[in-house]
Amino acid sequence: MKIRNFLKYYPKLGLAFLAYTKTQIIGNRSKDMESKTKNRKSRDQIAQMVEKAFGKPILAAGDDAISELKEGWFNAAYILRLTDGREVVLKIAPPKDAEVMTYEKNIMITEVESMQLVSENPSIPVPQIYFFDTDRDICDSYYFFMEKLVGENYDHVKKSLDKNIRVQIDQEIGGIIQEINNYTGTYFGYDGNSQLRAETWKEAFIKICDSVLNDAQRKNADLFFPIEEIRNVIHKHAPALDAVTIPKLVHWDAWDLNFFTKDGKVSGILDFERALWADPLMEAQFRYLDFEGVTDCMRGYGKTTFTFEEEQRNHLYTLHLALIMKTECYYRNYGTDEVSNLSKMLMIPAMVWLMEN
Repeated sequence: MKIRNFLKYYPKLGLAFLAYTKTQIIGNRSKDMESKTKNRKSRDQIAQMVEKAFGKPILAAGDDAISELKEGWFNAAYILRLTDGREVVLKIAPPKDAEVMTYEKNIMITEVESMQLVSENPSIPVPQIYFFDTDRDICDSYYFFMEKLVGENYDHVKKSLDKNIRVQIDQEIGGIIQEINNYTGTYFGYDGNSQLRAETWKEAFIKICDSVLNDAQRKNADLFFPIEEIRNVIHKHAPALDAVTIPKLVHWDAWDLNFFTKDGKVSGILDFERALWADPLMEAQFRYLDFEGVTDCMRGYGKTTFTFEEEQRNHLYTLHLALIMKTECYYRNYGTDEVSNLSKMLMIPAMVWLMEN
């Protein structure tokens, strides 16, 4: 999307777009994001979950034994200290009857299975899964315990790092994403939702987008464009999806906030819950194209040029991301307009490009 065309169609919003930095668009999440899908638990409940998972050691005494991780937008998560001094992470899915978007059904199963799959590759530093409980006996939803990563959240420290270190880490991230994408599947779509699968990527992607649009319609969501207009541009460019013939494992949510670093290297990657079998161009690293062109992450991945057909797919995937971000606001009742505003910054340029090309 050329900025001059963006300003031509949306001059007021264009000024706002120019004022936004890449960090504001994709990396600067609220430190205390509230969502009605977060399934918080009391200390007594958490202690029972720890006992079921570990037997002994058990949850340590003191208020500092439980620390909530508040940056996530969907699940409740905690860092827990056990009586043997070890720290572990507890992640709890929304309640079974929670109203979620169609593609979000059973995504904790996807997360655990994806992490266990890629853990076979030492080049992909995922935390170890200690225990995954789907019984819903002492907790009303699925939950799992995993290893607490060492290091610091990359999004939190990136600006303070030397430029050469940032380049090194970004290129390493690109290489890690490429390793993830090397895993191949037997169908396109989501592990946790058989309704959003297909033998071809074009069919699966249209199903996925239709599910988001249907979710939006149920809430009378304002998507900035008429839904039929959005459907039309998706179908207009859908033939570009035929080039994708092998289902690859796609993390999809691999922004800086989901990486940890230590001593100038990546020490961990998190949040595989939205992973799917798809086109690697869906990865977050390729959304950076809209803001700063070719990045060090893309150089580390080994993908720095794009055919027109790939540009079509890139814009379709940016539109898909924006649709999800906007629609989820109606399901989670965020206490801020941040996500809605960010979705607008993504959606309008993508739609204009897709309409013009």
